[in-house]
Amino acid sequence: MQNLKNIAVGFLVSFLGSIPLGYLNVVGFEVYNKEGFRPTIFFLLGVICIEFLVIYFTLVFADRLAKNEKLTKYIEGFSVLFMFILAAVFYFSSKSKTEMASLDYSPFVLGIVLSCLNFVQIPFWTGWNLYLLNGKYIEVSKTRKYFYVLGTVTGTFCGMLTLILSLHYFASNVEFLSKYLMQLIIPLVFLGLGIFQGIKFYRKYYR
Repeated sequence: MQNLKNIAVGFLVSFLGSIPLGYLNVVGFEVYNKEGFRPTIFFLLGVICIEFLVIYFTLVFADRLAKNEKLTKYIEGFSVLFMFILAAVFYFSSKSKTEMASLDYSPFVLGIVLSCLNFVQIPFWTGWNLYLLNGKYIEVSKTRKYFYVLGTVTGTFCGMLTLILSLHYFASNVEFLSKYLMQLIIPLVFLGLGIFQGIKFYRKYYR
């Protein structure tokens, strides 16, 4: 019963966490548009391969990571900068009408590489793992931790696939989205996230 609870809790947290628009979802959307459903599945499998390792190690070393304020500061600072870089990359890519160079690579490899660059998942999962452990929502003794991690990566896979298919549906059926999604809306989303995270970063470390 506890194993099923671990899977359910992990799935719910990860599914909801993967729904907000992030760069992995945007690239997955591009893969789906350019190459179809099957390559998108391989892209997502590449993403969750790395996420499995990240969640496992942040679960095992959650207390130690949470106390390392210097590491957390560097990760959060990089994630702010990364949002602005992504806004520029997607904006200028759409302006130049060129496909993302990354799509030249295997979708599975692409998923692995881009997931490795998703440093913000470290503080995200460190915080959630500590919360779930302290609240006794999960129990991770012996092999039970693997059921929790399995639930999380399944939730990420399902959440990202849901968002990618939804974006494709709306972009195909809503003229405004079809015209402006990649060249305006998504760059503005990343710009807004960068500003929001930058303000939080400043307030946390410099006030």
